[in-house]
Formats: sequence, C-alpha cells, structure tokens
Amino acid sequence: MTETRATLIGFTAVLLWGLLALFTVGTAPVPPLLLNALSFAIGGAIGLVWVSVTGGWGRLRAVPLRVYAFGTAGLFGYHFFYFSALRLAPAAEAGLIAYLWPLLIVLFSGLLPGERLRAGHILGAFVSFAGAALLLTRGGGGFSMAALPGYLFAILCALTWSGYSVLSRRLGAMPTDTVAVFCVATAVLSALAHVAVEETVWPTNTLGWASAIGLGLGPVGLAFYTWDIGVKRGNIQLLGTASYAAPLLSTFALIAFGIAQASVVLILAAVLITVGAYLAARAGRSRSG
Repeated sequence: MTETRATLIGFTAVLLWGLLALFTVGTAPVPPLLLNALSFAIGGAIGLVWVSVTGGWGRLRAVPLRVYAFGTAGLFGYHFFYFSALRLAPAAEAGLIAYLWPLLIVLFSGLLPGERLRAGHILGAFVSFAGAALLLTRGGGGFSMAALPGYLFAILCALTWSGYSVLSRRLGAMPTDTVAVFCVATAVLSALAHVAVEETVWPTNTLGWASAIGLGLGPVGLAFYTWDIGVKRGNIQLLGTASYAAPLLSTFALIAFGIAQASVVLILAAVLITVGAYLAARAGRSRSG
C-alpha cells in the first residue's frame, strides 16, 4: 500500500467522525449506555471480520491484558460522556466543547518528561478556550443552567480522550487488531451497565435504527480501523492537520440537516476551537522539526 493511498484511507476517519454528532442526535431517545452497547457491538463485529481476514488472532494473544483494559476504558468513557453530553445539551455546542480534545492532547503532551509548553501552545489554548467560552455564554446572551450537565459531560469527554491518547504513548505500538477487542469489550461492559442503571428505550423509528447502525458502521466502527491504517502507513502530519477539521465538519453537518441553527456565534466558536487546536499542534511540530 502506498503512502498516498493510506493517507486517503485515513482521511475517511475524519469525515466519519464529522458525522458522530449527527448520528447521535438521530438515535434519541436511546440512553447513552444502551447506545454505547449497540454501536460498539456493530463496530466490534467489523473488527472481528477484520481480524479473521488478516489472520490477526495470533497477534491478539501477544497483547498484554493491561492494554485491553486501558483501551476499553478509553473507548467506553469517551463515548459514554459524549452520548450523555448530546442528550443533555444542544448538540452543536456540546459537540464543539467535546472537540477540545485535540488541543488538550497537545497541552498534556507538553507536560511529559522532556517536553515543555511553548508560546504557541498557550496561544492556541487561549484561542480555543475563547471559542468554548463564546459557546457557553451564547455570545453574551447568558449561560443556560439547564444545559450545564451536558456541558460538564462534554468537558469530561474531552479530558477522557486527551488523557487516554497521551497515556497510550507509554504502551507502545499495538496492532490494529486490538481495536476489535476494545470495541467488543466496550459493548459488553456498556450492556451490563445499562441493565444495572438505565431504562431500556429502543430507537422509535426507522431514522433512529438507521442512525444507530450508522454509528456502529462509521464513526464508532470503521473510522477506528481506517485511522489506524492512515497514521501507521500514511502521512501522519497531514492527517493530524486534517483532524482539526472534525469540529467544523460536525457543526456544518448539524446545520445542513436542520438540527442546529446557523449563527455567527456558533460558526465563530467552531472556527476558534479549530484554529486554536491547529496553532497548538503547529507549535509542537515546530519544536520537533
């Protein structure tokens, strides 16, 4: 496989992640843990087919249990917080706050041994947080206390994925096949937690079922595998830059389907969050270069 082809495959993950909020809204009123179980069961099934086709069962046996536990915790936590956030707060706003994770990855990476925060990191953080503040205050129109639980879940979502991503560096390179185990384990854990604490509410119409299946096939399924191919065999710098477009794509998808209303505040906040993450990442790359 050429680098160009692998990079293009990696790009599909960014496009699919741009649909995560749209599909999540479409599955309402399915509760978060049940939605986790449904989508990851589909994503895990895709992974098991992947493992079988590529002969990856032997590679899976060589992976330490702590890696499986860590990966499952990361996927379970991030998506539970994300689905909860979009159930409890406006989808576009909560989704953009959750997309602070690229910026937080850069900031947390700067605190690792041998690394340091640079002026570009601080500037990027200021720009992105200004975008988040604009969302929370609605451009000066006042903070919505009713949406506070959703915003808190969105913040936890960003912290979970950024912390997971930075800490995963200590585990070293793992085969793509492990993602299948992460997905299956997340589905099982979510199903058990759902039975214990949630009321079962299935999708109520064709759109709901289509959205749930779409989540499992795309943003919570195929995207993990195509992204892994892209970052391992393609141009990782180009893919890293492209990933910062995900919050913009997500916002525009919600607007296009009439779920979010286009406004100066929403668009400006999306641009600020995206640009801030890019500036911080660029500061990190300039140091390594």
